[in-house]
Amino acid sequence: MVTLTFGAMRSTEWSIDSLVNLSTALLVLPFFLFSALAGQLADRFDKARLIRALKVTELLVMLVALVGFVISSLPLLFGALFMMGTQSAFFGPVKYAILPQHLADDELLGANGLVEMGTFVAILAGTIVGALVVALPGIGIPLVGACLIAVSLLGMLSARFVPAAPPSQEARVDWNLVRGTVQTIRIGRRDQGVWRAILGASWFWGVGAFVLGQMPRLAETLGGDERALTWMLSAFSVGIALGSVLCEKLNAGRIEVGRVPLAGVLMSVALVALAYATTIAWACVALTALGFFGGMFIVPLYAFMQHEAKADERSRVIAANNIVNALFMVGAAIYAMVRLGSVSLSSLILEVALLHGFATVVAAVFVHRALIRLTIRRIVRTMYRVDAEGLDGIPAQGAALVVANHQSFIDAFILGGLSQREIRFVMDHRMANMPGMRWFFRLTGAIPIASRKEDPALLERAFEEIDAALANGELVGIFPEGMCTRDGETNAFKPGVEKILAKRPVPVVPIALDGLWGSFFSYRHGYPMKSFPRRFWSRIRVAVGRPQTPELSADELREVVERLRANVG
Repeated sequence: MVTLTFGAMRSTEWSIDSLVNLSTALLVLPFFLFSALAGQLADRFDKARLIRALKVTELLVMLVALVGFVISSLPLLFGALFMMGTQSAFFGPVKYAILPQHLADDELLGANGLVEMGTFVAILAGTIVGALVVALPGIGIPLVGACLIAVSLLGMLSARFVPAAPPSQEARVDWNLVRGTVQTIRIGRRDQGVWRAILGASWFWGVGAFVLGQMPRLAETLGGDERALTWMLSAFSVGIALGSVLCEKLNAGRIEVGRVPLAGVLMSVALVALAYATTIAWACVALTALGFFGGMFIVPLYAFMQHEAKADERSRVIAANNIVNALFMVGAAIYAMVRLGSVSLSSLILEVALLHGFATVVAAVFVHRALIRLTIRRIVRTMYRVDAEGLDGIPAQGAALVVANHQSFIDAFILGGLSQREIRFVMDHRMANMPGMRWFFRLTGAIPIASRKEDPALLERAFEEIDAALANGELVGIFPEGMCTRDGETNAFKPGVEKILAKRPVPVVPIALDGLWGSFFSYRHGYPMKSFPRRFWSRIRVAVGRPQTPELSADELREVVERLRANVG
């Protein structure tokens, strides 16, 4: 697009702004028109075959573009640009939906980081190459064509190595684009968590489109030229590439949406720094930071989308994301055009920083349990040396009952922090209503319970809430002993666990805790948290067993937990 607007068509009567705006529109329009159809096709056919077909299509489009460059045909070049946008609209759902078919859950985050890094490095390389070849008299345009063909051929060669990825269920293809788009959006909205991830990703692309759109004007305001713009674009792209790749390292492969609000806050800070930039160097630093935290922001959202979407609808979920992304990007461009008529560029960037901060607060409300779980994990890792094994025994999806021995008052915090999924713990009503902590336990979805002697109505409500949570596909955690151990040994498991499983037969995940007996939060030295702590950063061990059948009795479940504990103790 850079070559088209600034090089090939210098003699046209069209203004640069008109060419840029029309080029952008032609690239974005196919995402509105064809994303739904693209998602349906990707859910119906083998994704590897589609990738190879789309790469052949890309080569054909590049040949059209080459002819357009050679004969300086504006309609032909714009046609090629529209076709390239169409190819991208069809390629996006396949590109992202194929990852979960070939990768384990703990590899998704890293894979998405590499995809995002590759995307922005490609954007950066294409922009720089396009700007450089324009300056080469005589050979610039043919060289662009040669580069386009070479890249397409390399893509075709790479596509041959993509392993087969057949659909789990063939989706129905609706050739009515309007009806298909509406239905695709409905599929994206079926799961609240996935829909919120789509909105979060789309917000990111809206902010990104705003920043990229205002970058030329910002470079000019700061007294820079085309080279300054290249440096700023490079800073932003490199920042996103680094943030995307390092996201997997910082999250240790876990799909952790709790970090998204934290990354959002730091993006707002970077936007404020950009608004107050007075030099190109300052702007480059701010853009690098913005890109870095943007990578941290977007990668977990894409990984979460892929992980949580149903396998037979995953491509259409990605297609819904692409449609909403395009809407946000167009909205960002319109917003910038309207506001720049009444405010300065720095004020507008500051305004967007404040809007992004507000959006981050909203995101934090929606993912507050994941944020709390992340915070607890950090605290636990600071307080203790945790050795955990078998965490993959906790099902990635679907309902399950988590049962564990009970050594201390913070057992639920330990397990909740280690689990990648949220666990709703059943908790003694006195602790659940503890002054100053009641609000916290409500936020975490704790289920208060009492004995039949204390409050039979509360006991029945607790069983009803447990059953409702399991029916909803959630994880529920219980300590079947009914109380913390007073002697370090595992007490008998109460029959309540059998009642839960009799009504709702779900897999049972046994977990053994060891090392918390004798801690500040156990009964080893009297009532917990009454005496002075006697040890710091001690080692605790957690062993997660393979899911058990719901037919096991309370005594049999206790034996399973005890065997796990003997192996880690």
